[in-house]
Amino acid sequence: MRLIIVSGRSGSGKSTALDVLEDNGFYCIDNLPAGLLPELAERSLLHTELLQPLVAVSIDARNLPSQLKRFPEILAEVRARHIQCDVLYLDADDDTLLKRFSETRRRHPLTTDERSLAEAIHDESALLSPIIDLADLKINTTHLNLYQLRDTLKLRLLNKPEPGTAFLVESFGFKRGMPVDADLVFDVRCLPNPYWKPELREHSGLDSVVAEYLQEQPDVQEMYDDIYAYLHKWLPRIAASNRSYVTVAIGCTGGHHRSVYLADRLGKELKKTLKNIQVRHRDL
Repeated sequence: MRLIIVSGRSGSGKSTALDVLEDNGFYCIDNLPAGLLPELAERSLLHTELLQPLVAVSIDARNLPSQLKRFPEILAEVRARHIQCDVLYLDADDDTLLKRFSETRRRHPLTTDERSLAEAIHDESALLSPIIDLADLKINTTHLNLYQLRDTLKLRLLNKPEPGTAFLVESFGFKRGMPVDADLVFDVRCLPNPYWKPELREHSGLDSVVAEYLQEQPDVQEMYDDIYAYLHKWLPRIAASNRSYVTVAIGCTGGHHRSVYLADRLGKELKKTLKNIQVRHRDL
């Protein structure tokens, strides 16, 4: 059985996450009382026609505060049944959540006559802190549109063929902001930039002409060797610490050339020794 618990602040994309999971064969339940989670897991194991049942539930601020405080022990009880369980936590910055509620004119579940929308958004973090601390995967949706969020969820949650740490090697451009969910960040802006070669500018780091140019640069090879040596040594040790998701981010200025080339090359090499290696180019 695989169980995914979806949580996060209101307006961060939980409904989208459940829709993606439902479209991919998960039985989804929105706003499940947290205390019912162990019973749901037990019944799913005993009373299903599926050999490997897929279940996703949303647990958020609509729960009773007393139930949310008990979330750590509830989760431990579920995992004691040897169920593969991932906790996904979605969030966005306060201004973005405020804007999303203003645009949709939805009512925040924590607003009252005495509590404003801004206060409710702020207070929600404290209420969900027991879940935040135990999240296996955190995704910040501040800069993601609906389609980007769907793609990210498919990559991180569904492209995970077996239990164990799922590693994401991600290229990005600093001019669009650093990935907030990155665990390791490598800055490669000091390397020669193909952007300043007119014949290479419109190509990406995935194209052979750019790859050939970068392969000829001694600094690029030296940077690659250093990053690979670090990841080759430490990623297996990170996996041994029972981390479910780890993001390695490689950043250059625009996220089109140097970081793309290095992320793609590192991903291919790491796949030879590690399982669950995924590669994503955020800004292509």
